Amino acid sequence: MTTDDGGPGLLGPGWAGAPAASTTSDSAHLRAMLDAEAALTRAQAALGLAPAEAAGAVTGAADPARFDVRSLADRARAGGNPVIPLVADLTRAVGEPYGAYVHRGATSQDILDTAAMLVAARTLDPVLGDLTRAERALALLAAAHRDTPMPGRTLTQHAVPTTFGLKAAGWRALVLDARDRITRVRQTLPAQLGGAAGTLAAFQAYGAEDATTLTEAYAREVGLAAPPLPWHTLRTPVADLAGCLAFAAGALGKIAEDVLTLSRTEIGEVTEGGGGGSSAMPHKANPVRSTLLAAAARRAPQLAATLFGSVAAGDERPAGAWHAEWEPLRELLRVTGGAARDAADLTEGLRVNTTAMRHNLGLTRGLIVSERLSAALAPRLGRARARDLLTELAGRAHAEDLSLDQLLADQPELRGLDLADLTDPARYTGFAGRLTDRALERP
Repeated sequence: MTTDDGGPGLLGPGWAGAPAASTTSDSAHLRAMLDAEAALTRAQAALGLAPAEAAGAVTGAADPARFDVRSLADRARAGGNPVIPLVADLTRAVGEPYGAYVHRGATSQDILDTAAMLVAARTLDPVLGDLTRAERALALLAAAHRDTPMPGRTLTQHAVPTTFGLKAAGWRALVLDARDRITRVRQTLPAQLGGAAGTLAAFQAYGAEDATTLTEAYAREVGLAAPPLPWHTLRTPVADLAGCLAFAAGALGKIAEDVLTLSRTEIGEVTEGGGGGSSAMPHKANPVRSTLLAAAARRAPQLAATLFGSVAAGDERPAGAWHAEWEPLRELLRVTGGAARDAADLTEGLRVNTTAMRHNLGLTRGLIVSERLSAALAPRLGRARARDLLTELAGRAHAEDLSLDQLLADQPELRGLDLADLTDPARYTGFAGRLTDRALERP
């Protein structure tokens, strides 16, 4: 059996080198489990349930450098989880007379669940930092291009004009939605403490008088929230974590999908600041950041699905449901962590080609403003006549390769109208500017 140290990520370029690579490694999980064990002994010592010297001895021995990750992984198979061999090794490392206070009253799931929450917390902090970078870059783009017209596309086709500022403001809104969801989950990640079947009976046997006081002391020591109940089979914390991570990956994937479309050679409205090369075609500058973001958005929901499937966990501690969470949770943290890093890099380096946007607005020969013309011509011609005329002229514009304003100018019944204004796409962006301003007011 091999172990994963968080790198080099040969088949994971989306997360390789990101903070999530190191914060989710086997070494990081080992550190988190040791932190959980040491915090448990300190909490008991703080309540007079263990000698202060025991807390010092366990904390001192809980040094990841003293433990062999590969050996722990190999021996985890015998008991089905890595805590069992770790407790044995930590007890030996502490030695007499305080080895007996290692893991006292706890069950393996207490330690592994707490460690999972610690790993999540240590991964989410840099994710939030990268999301902040992305939203700031998008705010600058939205403000700079508040009134930059571009084609709005629906069902892949030109619809009506919009602005790049509004598009960037929309991307930022999604990033902020992801940030807010992750922040809420990060603040409530709980420690786990329940003992063999969630009753904390062993802790009572060792002298604990109040389950709440013990749980709160443990949570303080480990730096997590104190749960109202042991959650061995109440998997709300994992489900909430899965949900916010999958949403974040999808939100960032939306940005990527738009950039992938807009950066196509035949569109060219945006380009990545540092496109990737091709192994065979020297002329290419591939939108690599967007490609990796799109891949993350496709993977995250399936990883989250396994975690949501594990909410149906039987009895007081489950066989299989809990075990099924470990790998997809780590992979989801990695995928989303890498996506946040790539989104920050993408948005900070994105280049906007306003000339291409203006050019593309003319590809339909003025038909992109047909909605506006329908509204403007109806009072003069009547709704039915206006619709019929525009339908006729649309066909002629394509067949005769003429612009709509040229064809409209030949209509006697339209004399006196300011056709240059009515057919200018830049003058039909609705409330895009005001909507952008309002979006940018959100902190």
